[in-house]
Amino acid sequence: MSSPAKKPHIIGLTGAIGMGKSTVAAMFGEAGVPVFDADAEVRGMQGPDGELIGAIEQAFPGSTSEKGVDREALGKLVFGNADELARLEAIVHPAVSLKRQRFLDDNAEAPFVVFDIPLLFERGGDKGVDQVVVVSAPPDMQRARVLARQGMTPEKFEHILALQTPDAEKRKRADHVIDTGVPISETRAQVSALIKQLCGEPD
Repeated sequence: MSSPAKKPHIIGLTGAIGMGKSTVAAMFGEAGVPVFDADAEVRGMQGPDGELIGAIEQAFPGSTSEKGVDREALGKLVFGNADELARLEAIVHPAVSLKRQRFLDDNAEAPFVVFDIPLLFERGGDKGVDQVVVVSAPPDMQRARVLARQGMTPEKFEHILALQTPDAEKRKRADHVIDTGVPISETRAQVSALIKQLCGEPD
């Protein structure tokens, strides 16, 4: 009888829009921790020659070109439309799941890995990880960061917030919280301390 396949400890990294999750994910990566970036995988599969282009074009005609998915055009078709968004997710999510499993297989010897997943709680992904790390910052800082993004409007920001689990609830449900409302050196120190803790190293 063969022994079960080895699997690393899985850390789910999440946070509301504008909280600095990508910055924290990069810090984990720079420290040598394998990071699975769900959004980056989706962008790759929707880019030029991406494996999802055909299925997305079939479901949403006119939403792709030789450059890949036209995110603005696709956004107009699914933004605020729960049924159309569900159709898109039915194409994307299974493909992401396959990529995630390959990532786990490739990093089976790592003590732990990070799943960078924006909608971890909203999609029930917290049930598939061993611990949850939430990235958080004060609301005024979050708002300023998001509204500085190209094409963002206050209305769009509020709509996105309404679709996400509130930050306060995320923090309550987290095993660890990383604060990005402080100088970046302090955030980096928090990440370093957490990595030591997860590896069982003394402070």
